[in-house]
Amino acid sequence: MENLSLEEKKAQFDEYFSIHHNINVNVKPLAEDEKVPSEAALESVMPYAFRIASEMASIEVQALRPLRHLSDHAESLAEYLNHQARKIDLMMSYILHQQDNAENRFESVKFGGGGVIIKSDKPIEIGTQAELKLFLDSEAAAIFCYGEVISCENVEDSYHITFIFNTIREQDQELLVRASLHLQTQQLRQRAKQKNMGKQ
Repeated sequence: MENLSLEEKKAQFDEYFSIHHNINVNVKPLAEDEKVPSEAALESVMPYAFRIASEMASIEVQALRPLRHLSDHAESLAEYLNHQARKIDLMMSYILHQQDNAENRFESVKFGGGGVIIKSDKPIEIGTQAELKLFLDSEAAAIFCYGEVISCENVEDSYHITFIFNTIREQDQELLVRASLHLQTQQLRQRAKQKNMGKQ
């Protein structure tokens, strides 16, 4: 990542699908003497809540997958397990919200597997490294990673600042990809519903 040019970083950001959606993002720029940890060292600096959140998400997916192959008799069991999973999601969401620091909070304009664009009152210099926390309420999940500013554009009365992820766990990147596609599906359904209502 360090050896890539700014244009290559922008191209890498664009390789991933991203969606216009507002989520809370904590941005904590690193001090000059602070280094971005390697992927191997990421878990050692990651708050515990973020580590268990992604583990719980992957366990839930694995636990419900075998039920899809069972007959209709499993429908009630699957429904019960989905309710249990929802209760755990709500509790996890509450725990993760304790990690959301109001002083470092920004709102995203767009996010995806390659990075996030936030809205800010002040510009942030290109090349700035930062610790990032992304809060996905729709998935009852949150991501802890590091990013670098690759673009800072003046849009109307604010700045749109693009961060590319430079240190993120693979499972967290996959979660962001799934979340963005899931949100796109919801948006398309909503649009189709509104079109149908308009025709009536």
